[in-house]
Amino acid sequence: MSQLDTRIAAQIATEVAARPEQVRAAVELLDGGATVPFIARYRKEVTGGLDDTQLRLLAERLTYLRELEARRAAILKSIDEQGKLTPELTAAAAGAVTKAELEDLYLPFKPKRRTKAEIARERGLGPLATAILANRSADPLHLAAAYVTEEVPGTKEALEGARDIVVEGLSENAPLLGRLRAHMRDKAMLRAKVLKGKEEGGAKFSDYFDHAERWNKVAGHRALAMMRGRDEGFLSLDIEVDADVIDPVKPAERFVAAALQAQGNGAADQWLREVAGWAWRTRLRVSLSIDLMVELRERAEVEAIAVFARNLKDLLLAAPAGARATMGLDPGIRTGVKVAVIDATGKVLATDTVYPFQPRNDVMGAQAAITALVKQHGVQLIAIGNGTGSRETEKLVADLIERLPGAKPTKVIVSEAGASVYSASALAAAEFPDLDVSLRGAVSIARRLQDPLAELVKIEPKAIGVGQYQHDIDQYRLSRSLDAVVEDAVNAVGVDLNTASAPLLARISGLGPSVAEAIVTHRDANGPFRSRKALLEVPRLGQRTFEQSAGFLRITDGAEPLDASSVHPEAYGVARRIIAACGRDLRSLMADKSALAGLDPKGFVDDRFGLPTVRDIFAELEKPGRDPRPAFKTATFAEGVDDIKHLKPGMMLEGTVTNVAAFGAFVDIGVHQDGLVHVSQLADKFVKDPHEVVKAGDVVRVRVVEVDVPRQRIGLTMRREVDNTAPRERPRDQPLRANQRPQQEAPRSTGALGDRLNEAMRKKQ
Repeated sequence: MSQLDTRIAAQIATEVAARPEQVRAAVELLDGGATVPFIARYRKEVTGGLDDTQLRLLAERLTYLRELEARRAAILKSIDEQGKLTPELTAAAAGAVTKAELEDLYLPFKPKRRTKAEIARERGLGPLATAILANRSADPLHLAAAYVTEEVPGTKEALEGARDIVVEGLSENAPLLGRLRAHMRDKAMLRAKVLKGKEEGGAKFSDYFDHAERWNKVAGHRALAMMRGRDEGFLSLDIEVDADVIDPVKPAERFVAAALQAQGNGAADQWLREVAGWAWRTRLRVSLSIDLMVELRERAEVEAIAVFARNLKDLLLAAPAGARATMGLDPGIRTGVKVAVIDATGKVLATDTVYPFQPRNDVMGAQAAITALVKQHGVQLIAIGNGTGSRETEKLVADLIERLPGAKPTKVIVSEAGASVYSASALAAAEFPDLDVSLRGAVSIARRLQDPLAELVKIEPKAIGVGQYQHDIDQYRLSRSLDAVVEDAVNAVGVDLNTASAPLLARISGLGPSVAEAIVTHRDANGPFRSRKALLEVPRLGQRTFEQSAGFLRITDGAEPLDASSVHPEAYGVARRIIAACGRDLRSLMADKSALAGLDPKGFVDDRFGLPTVRDIFAELEKPGRDPRPAFKTATFAEGVDDIKHLKPGMMLEGTVTNVAAFGAFVDIGVHQDGLVHVSQLADKFVKDPHEVVKAGDVVRVRVVEVDVPRQRIGLTMRREVDNTAPRERPRDQPLRANQRPQQEAPRSTGALGDRLNEAMRKKQ
């Protein structure tokens, strides 16, 4: 590892709570092509036990810091080529810890278009600016008289040119910019106002029609809400600095004047103080306000992406109903209810469309068709999509189940978020070429009840809709983060090599779409894999790929019992020594785990495999192929409560958490509109992070606190006693619908600075 990477490793170590040597080891593995899941699971001795969360942050920071170093080198090279590099500049650049600090240093040397200051210099006004700065007792007006020429017709124009030169120097003064930026971060206010005449159209942004708060206190979801309001043309946003300071000379202006050392009483000092105020009001404030808005968006995006990623992880790792015959119902009113039956492996057995609602109202025919399919295929689970018509469909099914003799199937309301996206995808068309698009959705709904992870990986993570303001944030960064979540979730569970689809296999460590397709093609042509080693027969799957992927692929009832576990093939020797020490084979060991209790893991440590790996093998031998996901559980919606109009304050209901945000949790209680449990109502104690209490997929008991039918808003509580002091109105920090796509209208603003700021922000983005 180079000296540069050693320095980067030391910095990352402090950020991920690790030792530098751990980071260096992880970096070498990542640079060598190892994946995060593989390193976290099978290279614990090498990294000292860094987990997947630490490794993800490490990888992200490694990319940023390497980009920072590359930019540092490029800037120093550019300045050096200009012949202006000094030891002081080199030291300042070496000390910059962010890209913004580097760019501040580079401003005076950055190639730029012809500026007002450059024009003033061309007209010979550089010496005038220098003279004013050098002689504070001289009158600038008298000095300017000597610079009147054909191009500079008067002293006014001469002083304006000198001012432009001084202002450009201020705008390129890195220490001054740093001080002003720090002051603004600490004192600035973010103000939102409704644009004149936009009150009615922008009603959904009414909380921000006249809103102001400290910039450094603005929560991410509020920032994104205001920015969406601005982008849709309903709000103007402004950064206010020192608005509460009574003194006509604001602190920020004094900072600028101090940079010019204009504290005296000479005529030049007075002129320079005026220039400082002008520079602040017309240039520095605008450019730094843009920087703060960009920084605020960055901060908000990081928060939003973290929320989305956490919710997605919870959804992917939701409890599977298991390998049972399942019926999927994709509700529809006018277009009918689409029906699909799949077997325990997810194979489609039958499809149909029934029309129990308007305009046909064929309730008896629909129930007869569904009953026949249930009996014919031994359906044990009925998955009902939660879209339009879901409660009506659920009631239809409930009546049907009640009349069925003997064992009855279990009905479950399933989120159908993303099902339509999958149905119309090329993947679905290839998987079900003979099925209508609408029926593919019913298949997806049934499969996601059997195994949410296996089905949801077929859908672009962003289409699953468990984020806040997901369409307002950097889509590349969001996709990269969500892809990492999917990869970690799939590898945490592992997949059955002989039943997994290509999209699921593609998420396994070391594989990818092309190798996954090759595995499926080989499996279809040659039959099920009998061992993990047989993977090496797949074209384009070499030893390196095998090393990365094998531990996450399971083979049940194969030639090698350990292939059904998460023990990596490279460690089979250790596992066999442990099994031999128990005096029995793996299958009998699974039936009696007490045999492992008398063994000391330290006795099986060798030169290659340390104690962490040995302990993992012990845990796996106790329960080979264990599934980390929770046991399957469903919510029971209240009978007769299927519309928001049926809700009354005080009602106790059961529901499923669909989304968790920084301000609370949304819960599906079966009325086609999720209710909000504000963070203050999640528990009888203070809750800082809602994820401490709930996660997506949890079944919870809630009490209705508020029902706002016109605005389609429901307030819920999970506290034992209703807090009468809690605000009854929707909290300011509740966002718009999580999956609502913003309209891209041209933003408008009022006020000179607001116009310039909003226009500059559009260009910046």
